[in-house]
Amino acid sequence: MAIVQPQPAAEDGRRRLRLDSPVDRHHVGDLEISTKAEVDAAVERARAAQAEWAARPVAERARILRNAIDVLVRRREEIVEQVRAETGKPRAEALTIEVVPACDFVNFWCKRAPKDLRHEKRRLHGYLLPMKKLRIKYQPLGVVGVITPWNAPFVLSLNPVVQALLAGNSVVLKPSEVTPRSGELAVKVLHEAGVPADVVQCVHGDGETGAALVEGDVDKISFTGSVGTGRSIASACAKSLKPYTLELGGKDAMIVCADADLERAASGAAYLSMFNSGQVCLSVERIYVVESVADEFIRLLKEKVSALRYGSEDGDVGPLFFDKQMDVVSGHLKDATNKGAEVLVGGSRVSGDGLFFQPTVVVGATHDMELMTEETFGPVATVMRVRDEDEAIRMANDCQYGLGGSVFTRDAAKAERIGGQLTTGSVVHNDAAVIYGVPEAPFGGRKNSGVGQVNGLDSLRGFTHAQPILLTRGSPKGESVWYPYTDKTIRNLDGLIRYGFGNKFLRKLLS
Repeated sequence: MAIVQPQPAAEDGRRRLRLDSPVDRHHVGDLEISTKAEVDAAVERARAAQAEWAARPVAERARILRNAIDVLVRRREEIVEQVRAETGKPRAEALTIEVVPACDFVNFWCKRAPKDLRHEKRRLHGYLLPMKKLRIKYQPLGVVGVITPWNAPFVLSLNPVVQALLAGNSVVLKPSEVTPRSGELAVKVLHEAGVPADVVQCVHGDGETGAALVEGDVDKISFTGSVGTGRSIASACAKSLKPYTLELGGKDAMIVCADADLERAASGAAYLSMFNSGQVCLSVERIYVVESVADEFIRLLKEKVSALRYGSEDGDVGPLFFDKQMDVVSGHLKDATNKGAEVLVGGSRVSGDGLFFQPTVVVGATHDMELMTEETFGPVATVMRVRDEDEAIRMANDCQYGLGGSVFTRDAAKAERIGGQLTTGSVVHNDAAVIYGVPEAPFGGRKNSGVGQVNGLDSLRGFTHAQPILLTRGSPKGESVWYPYTDKTIRNLDGLIRYGFGNKFLRKLLS
């Protein structure tokens, strides 16, 4: 459903979109756009239902949501077919990207929730300890608006929604208008698992619908998508001091060191720049290869990409999912070749009605090319030779984005050293992109790649307010610094400073 065309408004004035397949452009249905009034009504229903959902013990919410795993396993073929109908991605990728991590995420978060969200006793330090006790309660925020993209429409909808629900929130989901039914299917799975209908809902539409949700009576926005839209959401949320997380674009760099296993590095570069047709925020979009091994790496990469099958639903590389992306990929390649880059493999749109683009290898790239500076989001492996690893680090950091990065070397300590110098949200050794599928790892971008983090061991708490409650020990009549101030008040405070913090032994006890 990647080809989206506005249709004449219906008699009731409702806007509609025509949805066509990215594989061969056959008509696959129409999408009715939710009006602002319908979005507001969904939020109102969600708010009314949230209190009862939050009143359930965390373990009970986890038990209900864990049922979703059985639904996912039972309906896996339906999920795969729905995702493929909207994106055209190969069956293997629909399973690898959408279904497997969806099962894993639900299983992981349901197991973590009772521990991560339970009320916490936190020991106080020093002079406060005899007088006070601290408790932390993780309160649900209320209604969370989740807006998701078209490149991994099922799993990127399910994952944040499940986290928000476990934390006791209700959720209104607005999936991309490019892949609306895949996002909606995530909500249907949760309903079948036992989540009440008004606790998680789906509204459909384009940017206007998303704006209505952001500006509505929600308590947090979780957004995954483009930098431009992310900026608009941040601005809108700022007006009402509404919290948000933004997972935005990337231009991830892959560094190939002189001691790398070149066979693995070339195989990784081919896959990690081409899987999901290159339409992954964590795709390898820039490859920096140390000069001493560049010739052999490029030879191997060219060989592997030349062998890829494409042009049909049964190939290795599927179509682009969104018709507008074809212009971006073609434009970046044209700019690069005009500025001296060489296309070794591919480089053109595949003839026919679909949105297939040839798997492409480009060499001779420089940082004055859009192909090395702007998010391409297509099946293109772009290689730049560098003198050494230090130059690779400098070039990798010379970017407006900072989502992920990867280092290919036989030396894990070197990978850690280089990774620590990259201004990115995450780094992977001898692999890439997989980091989002590691729920223990906090995931988020730096620079233009986002605000905040998703996943990680604090992720569930990100959908709560950590409320400290300070309890007083015993039944004291008053406090030492309450009115009236006396000479004794001053002596006590001065003594605390002199003897409590001025004495190294006592200072250690108070820490």
